Amino acid sequence: MSNRIQQKKVAVLGSSGSIGTQALEVIEEQSHLFQVEVLTVFKNADLLISQAKKFKPNAVVIVDESKYSQVNDALFHENISVYSGADALEQVVQFKEIDIVLTALVGYAGLKPTIAAINAGKDIALANKETLVVAGELVTRLAKEKGVNILPVDSEHSAIFQCLTGEYMNPIEKIILTASGGPFRGKSKDELKEATKTQALKHPNWDMGAKITIDSASMMNKGLEVIEAKWLFNLKPEQIEVVVHPQSIVHSLVQFEDGSIKAQIGLPDMKLPIQYAMGFPERIKNNFTRFNFLNYPELTFEAPDKKTFRNLVLAFEALEKGGNAPCVLNAANEIVVGAFLEDRVGFLQMSEVIEQCMRKATFISKPTLKDYISSDKEARIITKRIIDSL
Repeated sequence: MSNRIQQKKVAVLGSSGSIGTQALEVIEEQSHLFQVEVLTVFKNADLLISQAKKFKPNAVVIVDESKYSQVNDALFHENISVYSGADALEQVVQFKEIDIVLTALVGYAGLKPTIAAINAGKDIALANKETLVVAGELVTRLAKEKGVNILPVDSEHSAIFQCLTGEYMNPIEKIILTASGGPFRGKSKDELKEATKTQALKHPNWDMGAKITIDSASMMNKGLEVIEAKWLFNLKPEQIEVVVHPQSIVHSLVQFEDGSIKAQIGLPDMKLPIQYAMGFPERIKNNFTRFNFLNYPELTFEAPDKKTFRNLVLAFEALEKGGNAPCVLNAANEIVVGAFLEDRVGFLQMSEVIEQCMRKATFISKPTLKDYISSDKEARIITKRIIDSL
């Protein structure tokens, strides 16, 4: 079957992170189907240099301009163009050779390059959920206008997407996003008052970057996924349910109008949703470890603890309010997670600070891209002030 797929040229934005490095593993394993056209990293020059020498892209971007000379000198004889600065991300995604752009940047940084790629008519393999959280209405409308596919890489949204394949004419009653519960599942507020970053960074099932691991511990990751799901699948907030599933085997489910439920099941391995997005609409044969039910004789499900993990409630509030509220939520969260990783705020304080920021930030009901950019800046300033006053 995979012989029918023409080789795709891929731009990997954020090739030094967890998703980026795993995407390159998939590309290496399926080198007859995928070729690296562009690699970008924020500041990990050494890794970018070794990746570039191995995968031979046409161009690389090191966002940190102070590392430009190091990368350029190392790749001088490799026939690879080297660019630096955040603006370069928006330029390289427009290269005509690129078939698909994998956006694996962390946080708000993914928004402008994704919009530039959509404007250039590139399909998007979306691992940067914040793009749709911040500006979902704008991004999905633009993708529709340009005839561009947004293919989800998040395991939960990939699961929903896979469940919906072949169901185009059948309306969704609701979707059920599963959450592992993270390292603090079942803990009380009292137990979490002194929770440390070391504890929060120990995810029981997934190996991910620091920011998303903290988001998983605080349930903000699931909150952001709820907002992302609304835009990816054109849902109302009341059509999105969250269920805690500690084993991370059932990645998510779709319930149709007849009451039937489809689920996508597999081991917690991001390489499968990455490969599915890059190879869509084909399923590509691989050597990934196969799931065996006998190794998981018990799959359990429980309701999320919304009193302890307030972030999930705040995300639903932002989604229902609409406008720039999810953008404010995301910006505030990025700042508090950074502060938590620097031991400047407590684990439970993160939700309190985000809630305060949401109350103080200027609300815009129908934001433009310029409004989203200014809302992001304003929310970051407000959040930093709140943290400084603690």
